[in-house]
Amino acid sequence: MTTLLNALRDLLGQAQVLIPQRATDAEFSRYQTDWRGRYQGHALAIVRPANADEVAAVVRLCAQHGVSIVPQGGNTGLVGGGVPDESGRQVVLSLQRLRQIREVDPANLSMTADAGCLLAEVQQAAAEAGLLFPLSLASEGSCTIGGNLATNAGGTQVLRYGTARELCLGLEVVTANGEIWRGLKGLRKDNSGYALRDLMIGSEGTLGIITAATLRLYPQPKGQTTALLSCTSLSDAIKLLQAARADLDAGLTACEVMGRLPLQLVQGHQPDAAKVLLGLQATTSDTTPAAWTVLLENASNESDEHAQQRMQTVLQMAMDSGLVQMATLAVNQTQQQAMWQLRESIPLAERTEGLMVKHDIGVPTSAIPDFVREADQAIQTRWPQARIVCFGHLGDGNLHYNVQPPPSQGQGIGLTTFESEVNRLVFDEVMRHGGTLSAEHGVGRLRVEEMGRRQSVTALAMMKAIKLALDPGNVLNPGRVLP
Repeated sequence: MTTLLNALRDLLGQAQVLIPQRATDAEFSRYQTDWRGRYQGHALAIVRPANADEVAAVVRLCAQHGVSIVPQGGNTGLVGGGVPDESGRQVVLSLQRLRQIREVDPANLSMTADAGCLLAEVQQAAAEAGLLFPLSLASEGSCTIGGNLATNAGGTQVLRYGTARELCLGLEVVTANGEIWRGLKGLRKDNSGYALRDLMIGSEGTLGIITAATLRLYPQPKGQTTALLSCTSLSDAIKLLQAARADLDAGLTACEVMGRLPLQLVQGHQPDAAKVLLGLQATTSDTTPAAWTVLLENASNESDEHAQQRMQTVLQMAMDSGLVQMATLAVNQTQQQAMWQLRESIPLAERTEGLMVKHDIGVPTSAIPDFVREADQAIQTRWPQARIVCFGHLGDGNLHYNVQPPPSQGQGIGLTTFESEVNRLVFDEVMRHGGTLSAEHGVGRLRVEEMGRRQSVTALAMMKAIKLALDPGNVLNPGRVLP
């Protein structure tokens, strides 16, 4: 390995080849530990190339020495796909130095950016041109656009704009043999062969390393407003979504749902973020959140006043029909931000509360009420003291269905057994309702065994054939995605 390390230093410079002595070295923990703290790896080296040519050269060197590579962006992933294993024989290839906004093309409604650009930087560059890049995540200040594309990130605007895949026009990718595919086309139509772009997006660094992307931009909406509404059932929330879609059409940019328990956790751990719930209380003494709270957002090409009027029509209809008990409409940007802060505070409140068995599942929107009712019943029958934290993206059928173990199974072998049994139960229900075990977080290491059990033999064979064709040496992120 000394020969490889010396070659990497000669290529990148001493300062850009970091050598951790132990898995626990604090200086390198941000490269070797995933965001949830579930996976603690140990890298042979952490390398930080500055451009696609250097990335390609690193890949060639590692392939020559039989060393596998773990590509890493902001390391904000939730399934352990961006950190090394414990062997001490993998190279972490950090893309953090690829940080240039190469071009903004207003006439083509597109932008080309390096993979290491933070999502917030991409959003800002679009805004400075008077345009919108609509991908929006709670981690946008630390996640990178390359990582967003490698995992096909979803977020809160999928209802209107689609996932990261729908927001990408072209890619620059380093292949497993160290060549560069320069496919940074800003085209909406290109039927010249296989859709290589779509193959790379969502492949989690197992088929190629994304070094840059050409992204789809949109005009900035002239008006925008947000509302919080309380519902007694998920069935009513679905009917509300249907009515909002019918009235607002493409103006409906977000529809989020939050159960009672996740909002109680926010009230307990982040009370300032929960103050916005006061507008949904029937009395000043009523502090318990509704069974389900829905966040709607409407964008308009006219004005804030127009957006508010359209949303007010939806709220009045929902109140008159009994779908909604209480509703509050944001009348300025501060109130809009407060409503979104409530939603985005849930993951941190969960983390503060304690260990959760987490699921990022997707089912058809119409199946959500049945799935939640049946999964809840099965879990509470089996573990009466378990607590279910359910929230997510109602508009696209993606729920974060998380389960806190009972105190008796909160650690050690009891927790391991609980997690295994809960996963089986939840995923059985998901599959029965025509769903997926990973809607937006990816597969990574966390769900790789489940992939082997839940995907069809035919689908797995096709995926393995693609992997073998593009990465026969298994150099890129082995042990992720495919069992």
